[in-house]
Amino acid sequence: MNGYLLDTNHCAWLIEGNPEIIQGLKERRDEGIVTSVTVQGELVLMARNSERIGDNFNRVTAFLEGIEVLPVDSQTAAYYGGLKAALMGHFGPRAGLKGRKIETRQLGFEENDLWIAATALRHRLIVVTSDSDFTRMTEVVDISVERWWPPEHA
Repeated sequence: MNGYLLDTNHCAWLIEGNPEIIQGLKERRDEGIVTSVTVQGELVLMARNSERIGDNFNRVTAFLEGIEVLPVDSQTAAYYGGLKAALMGHFGPRAGLKGRKIETRQLGFEENDLWIAATALRHRLIVVTSDSDFTRMTEVVDISVERWWPPEHA
């Protein structure tokens, strides 16, 4: 793997000044830490839906100016399609039920998380998240996941 891709929860905790996330960054500062354009969208949405829109939007903007934000490109889209097909095949309905329309959300996967995972796969990055759906993805694809916070047994 070539570095780390921070998911939305870890970015939000970093913006809030969480000491465990800051320590995780310090320990890995030479390994490359990025996020994705999908996470950028989620952070902006969180700021826009907050009680202190102006302050939080400014904090998100400042954070995003200090971290590389990877775009979605055609290679990422190809990884997304392959990932979604693999997840649907593994977690979706069995042969007799294939005609039913099943959404990935019904299987426990958010669409944005699929795009974040596809970005990590495309760039061979470790996803840093506390979301369990990324861990479930490891049953199907070769994606690395780390959790810097909260502790597993918190």
